[in-house]
Amino acid sequence: MTMGTRVYLARLAGLGVFDPNGDRVGRVRDAVVRLRTTNRPPQIVGLVAEMALRRRIFLPIGRVISMDAEAVVLSTGTLNLRRFEKRPNELLVVEDLLDRRVTVMPEDGDGPGISGTVVDIGMEQNRSNEWLVTRVAVREHTGRLTRRGHVYQAEYERIRNLFGPTDTQGTSNLLALLEQMRPADMANALQDLPDPRRNEVAAAMSDRTLADVLEELPEHDQVEILAHLDRERAADVLERMDPDDAADLLAELPKVEQTVLLDLMEPEEAAPVRQLMTYQQGTAGSVMTSEPVILTPDATVAEALARIREPELSPVVAAQVFVARAPSATPTGKYLGMVHFQRLLREPPASMLGGIVDSDLEPLRPEVVLAEVTKRMATYDLVAMPVVDNANRLLGAVTVDDVLDHSLPRDWRDRDTPDSGEHLATLADEQIPFATEQAER
Repeated sequence: MTMGTRVYLARLAGLGVFDPNGDRVGRVRDAVVRLRTTNRPPQIVGLVAEMALRRRIFLPIGRVISMDAEAVVLSTGTLNLRRFEKRPNELLVVEDLLDRRVTVMPEDGDGPGISGTVVDIGMEQNRSNEWLVTRVAVREHTGRLTRRGHVYQAEYERIRNLFGPTDTQGTSNLLALLEQMRPADMANALQDLPDPRRNEVAAAMSDRTLADVLEELPEHDQVEILAHLDRERAADVLERMDPDDAADLLAELPKVEQTVLLDLMEPEEAAPVRQLMTYQQGTAGSVMTSEPVILTPDATVAEALARIREPELSPVVAAQVFVARAPSATPTGKYLGMVHFQRLLREPPASMLGGIVDSDLEPLRPEVVLAEVTKRMATYDLVAMPVVDNANRLLGAVTVDDVLDHSLPRDWRDRDTPDSGEHLATLADEQIPFATEQAER
């Protein structure tokens, strides 16, 4: 094996998993620890990898021939694609052990020990080729907000309370790992946590991060997490969500709660959300974003390119600029047309948008049903379409991700939806090439 004598498991989270030919299999999400009834150290029996369609599977540790800071590589043969389920005598390193409050006992066994939180778990291979937990990295509690404690790498035997109650688990190190992921992957990881742990981790996120993650979660998880925040914090998070996503989330709440949260939001942030909630479900108005890129006809190509380069814009929103008379905030002045970013790249920087605007495409009305919106976007190969009112003022834009989100089954974001299970049912009991034999677990 091209592995060091000791491997720290939290550092593997997020690494790609590859077959011997260099083809990506998935991505490491966690490591499985098996507890033993004797005094022997716990055993690492495998990794949890995330495959396509957010499917998590078990990778026996014996299948791994290489793991370093760049990737995890598997041996040739076959790989079981059954969905991973944690067994009663098993724990997960990232989910269950990271951020645990433990005590590091002195080497001589005398004294009260050092209190701290787990930041990583180290494993080593013994002569029987078993991977055992041998070291635990613990950050000392200092009691001071301005100073981070020293990190101790202690032998497993010196650690107390590693497998204690879940209420001895914090959030900081797990958050550090999650924040390296994209929001969709963070949302996926949250769904694997027990409800109390998920709500605790979500509450510890920044408003901006939590807003991004909520947009990627199923509605029932969104509601559950929001319910565990105090109302002022919930309103702050809603303000940082895209208005259409915030409107969808609020629509899942009782009317009284909707009113309270909208009143707590800043008026300028609540206004577009209130407006979106007036449109009938399943129409262009109900799914549009009220904050597309809008410029006046006297803006230049250079200004438009600078605007769509702003990092907070999603790719579909940044793919085109909508041109309208002042005011530029929705509802705008008279809508004039749109300019795709490819056209912007072909025009001189000093050219004005009013001279290159495409006005041939008929905009949508807010009452147009999604089936018709989908047909028109497919017909003209568009990633976004403008929505205007009877006075031809731009109200917003329907983007392709909005259409997909509302065209898929309502529970498509759930990890274990019937649809995803049926789609992969033919794979569930099959094998794909990558491991020499099926290891016992």
